[in-house]
Amino acid sequence: MTDIESRIDTSRPHTARIWNYWTGGKDNYPVDREAGDRIRELHPGIGEYAKADRLFLGRAVRHMAGREGVRQFLDIGTGLPSADNTHEVAQRVAPDARVVYVDNDPLVLAHARALLVGTPEGATDYLDADLRDVDTILAAAAKTLDLSKPVALMLLGVVIFVEDDEESYGVVRRFMDALAPGSHLVLSHTVTHPDMPDVDAAVAFWNEHGTPKLTQRTPEAVARYFDGLELLEPGVVSCSAWRPERPAPDVAMYAGVGRK
Repeated sequence: MTDIESRIDTSRPHTARIWNYWTGGKDNYPVDREAGDRIRELHPGIGEYAKADRLFLGRAVRHMAGREGVRQFLDIGTGLPSADNTHEVAQRVAPDARVVYVDNDPLVLAHARALLVGTPEGATDYLDADLRDVDTILAAAAKTLDLSKPVALMLLGVVIFVEDDEESYGVVRRFMDALAPGSHLVLSHTVTHPDMPDVDAAVAFWNEHGTPKLTQRTPEAVARYFDGLELLEPGVVSCSAWRPERPAPDVAMYAGVGRK
């Protein structure tokens, strides 16, 4: 058993594996499927969040690599490999795109090989690090990315795991301060909303039984992550409403894209 495999805990449900289950993946365990089904009972629409978030990723990356001309992506908290990972989307638009993935989940790390296959013209790399390790991530990412040129910082469903508000805002600011003008922040975050009380119940169940625990924030609090950036239209909205290719129901996962 490798060191990475020894870190995989199959006795407690894990968020990355539950999202994998909800999107039809096979990288999950009975404990994850049981928790996923229970959460779906509390909030029947929650299984659509993972799908909506993945579709948002695709639209945002295509916009970055296409209209914005961004060729470098730093994807932190990437989660388990699935269809249309960041490098696949970006390199279909721009084969020379360079992507660095960052995660500290052992099951994700065990699947890193699947993420490291990109185009010959571009590059992909993978880092084992925590979102809070800003300096470590930037130093390692600089081996693949040119940080003097624009980078798209991808933080999809990851700052929810930083409980303290000011710490979470500070982490995002430190990354953006270190990136070149023309860089973009692409962020999504689970929200609490009075119109969606069943979401709160599902999150409460998760925080009692699962790992890692997550923090909901209001849509207004999510918008604060983009302070000092030029927020692209349509602003911070349900990720299913960010430049959709076809109408889709709102989900309690809000997202936005901001330009430095």
